[in-house]
Amino acid sequence: MSLARTDSRAWGRFALFAECLLTGVWIALAALPLVTYPAALAAGTRHLRRHLVHEPGGWREFTADFKAAVRGGWLVGLAGWAAVAVVWTDLRAVRAGLPGGPLAGAVGVLALVGAAAALLRAAALWRPGVSWRPLMARAGRHTVRDPAGSFLLVGGLAVTVCSAWFSTPLAVPVLGTVAAPAVAVEERHRHR
Repeated sequence: MSLARTDSRAWGRFALFAECLLTGVWIALAALPLVTYPAALAAGTRHLRRHLVHEPGGWREFTADFKAAVRGGWLVGLAGWAAVAVVWTDLRAVRAGLPGGPLAGAVGVLALVGAAAALLRAAALWRPGVSWRPLMARAGRHTVRDPAGSFLLVGGLAVTVCSAWFSTPLAVPVLGTVAAPAVAVEERHRHR
């Protein structure tokens, strides 16, 4: 293998990493209204998919995808926050010592983690014109049928949470490194 080929491969990997960090910033900006995070993730994964196949794309394409995804995506975001509120209530029941609280808390946390993996898969599957309801159902099936891919996504989320805990500014660009595995996991699932 020649040195030039090794350098170009390393450069390509660095360029992908840099694109992930930039995409994370874009996702964070688009998710600021809090209920738009599914649309922001969908636009981010679509941007990274474009980058991987060497199609032109930038901020304009990202915002166009975001506008298309937010039409139904805000309802998914709202449902996600409702799920977080339910799990938070379950965890309060655990702390209060209510009978059945630990079981309800464990089930709630596991369901929330599964829903997060399904949301990342749905974002990676999203295309303009596709409705979120069937997309979430398809992503849910992929989450259950491909547990290894789902664990990879959950691990990426855990790294993001740890990064935010360690240094809050790191959480913004690291969002792109959560979108990238979602694209890779869905691509892997498609080729199985």
